[in-house]
Parts: sequence; structure tokens; C-alpha cells
Amino acid sequence: MKGKTTSETAYLVTSLPPKKADASRLLGYNRAYWEIENRLHWVRDVTFGEDRSQVRSGNAPQVKAALTNLTITLLRRKGISNVAAALRTYAARSQEALSLVLSAHLLL
Repeated sequence: MKGKTTSETAYLVTSLPPKKADASRLLGYNRAYWEIENRLHWVRDVTFGEDRSQVRSGNAPQVKAALTNLTITLLRRKGISNVAAALRTYAARSQEALSLVLSAHLLL
């Protein structure tokens, strides 16, 4: 594909009036959406395997989601962008993982 130009058409639905729905604003909204998708939902689906999870009964799904949210929040507040790599690191260094959890009040 080197040197080849491609184009893609995206259709958006908005409640903005036509004068405010210019291309740059719509592109900004679209990029903001995908930033959220890539930073949060992708991490939840791929790194934490939420889509494959068989936790479905009682309060377990809510507890699992809360723990996932807490983990992502603690890592992001510590300045970590690669959650998967951080999880591998902390899995091998349980004392550091415990320190992160116990110092959570300092990060929040």
C-alpha cells in the first residue's frame, strides 16, 4: 500500500444545527469518541477480557467491573499508559502492587 492513497466515508448523526456541524467540529467529536474507545473500552475488552468473561450471576459482574475500573484508574493516575505491560509487571512484583493499592488515597 506504499504510496497509495485511500479514503473513507463516515456518517455521523448529530443534533447540532447545520451552522455548527462543520467538518472540523464533527471530526473533533469523532476523534474524541475513538480516543475513549481506544483508551478505555479496548483495554477493558482486550486486556481484562470482559467480552470473554463468564462472570454473569449475582453481584459478581458489578464487583468485577468495579475492580477493573479501580485498577485502570490507579494505573492511569500513576501515569501508566500501557495497562497490559503494567499488569504483567505488577503480577511479578506483588509487593509493588500492594503498595499501589495501599497508596491509592495519595493518587486520588
